[in-house]
Amino acid sequence: MIICAGNNENFDFATPMGVGLIETAMNITRLCLFDKPEFLLFVGTAGSYGDANIFDIIESKTAANVELAFLNDDVYTPLDNVISTNTTNKKDVIVNSSNYISTNAELAKKFLKLGIGIENMEFFSVLKVAQEFNIPAGGVFCVTNYTDKNAHEEFVKNHEKAKELLAIHVKNRIKELTQK
Repeated sequence: MIICAGNNENFDFATPMGVGLIETAMNITRLCLFDKPEFLLFVGTAGSYGDANIFDIIESKTAANVELAFLNDDVYTPLDNVISTNTTNKKDVIVNSSNYISTNAELAKKFLKLGIGIENMEFFSVLKVAQEFNIPAGGVFCVTNYTDKNAHEEFVKNHEKAKELLAIHVKNRIKELTQK
């Protein structure tokens, strides 16, 4: 099953699950309880912490839930804050999820030092629920912006094109897989 956030990030081939960590977790859990999918593929846009470029397409099976305060040693967590459904030795770009969009370029560099490359608000929830229900899962992202003071303006400017590029990429990947 292919899923997306919804609201202004819809795709004709994906089912919307909600925006942010909480809505996504609730709606995917509801889905899994009543009609458990064989797999979950999340499709969405992302902000880059600096290494990925605008309109890069990134596939990943690894997500983190690292809040900005963690980067300055202002908090700690007893919870597992990185999750992966990756069963291969292939190195994933780690996708960070938070209900907030990063706008501090200096803090973004700290994410890179932790091996975290991009951010998307929903992906950690997708993988966490998938893990709980033992469902293979992954994500495909298109970068819309860098995580700096211009993040929102870049996102708005690039969002439609990023969705078009994602749709083309996902449809091509589906075609590749069905031809094998």
